[in-house]
Amino acid sequence: MIEMSDSVLESGSAAAPKPIDPRGPRFNQGVITVALLAAFLADWKPMVPVIGVVLLLSAAGGSQWGPFLRLYRDAIRPRLSPPGGLEDPRGPQFAATIGTVFLAGSTIAHLAGAAALGWGLALVVAALAGLAAVTGICVGCEIWLFFARRRGVPLAV
Repeated sequence: MIEMSDSVLESGSAAAPKPIDPRGPRFNQGVITVALLAAFLADWKPMVPVIGVVLLLSAAGGSQWGPFLRLYRDAIRPRLSPPGGLEDPRGPQFAATIGTVFLAGSTIAHLAGAAALGWGLALVVAALAGLAAVTGICVGCEIWLFFARRRGVPLAV
């Protein structure tokens, strides 16, 4: 079983953070899915660490640092009506962290000459990001929520 510290679940604070528009992470996940699938089809391995850095920035700083999240926040969201509901940002940030780990493993596998393993790990990220983008079902977010509820972490929504 994976042990998670309180800091991973609570993002360093006891109070719940400000809720976010869930369409931002879905946009981010959609772009990541398309980028990774295109890279796989073109066998363009350098895209894997690039998307890994994008996910790392999204995990570390949300829409402040994540380039696709920032694009959504600054260029797309102002043109849309308000969202139907908000979500806790820690779930998507946790999912981005898991994606970063998988893409780091993919990059290492590619560098070691294990292309099948490298693309396999990258395609897991693409599949889960695509699932979240299309259906709103974010597996990493659900994992975070499961452990947060189990530990009594206050939720943003």
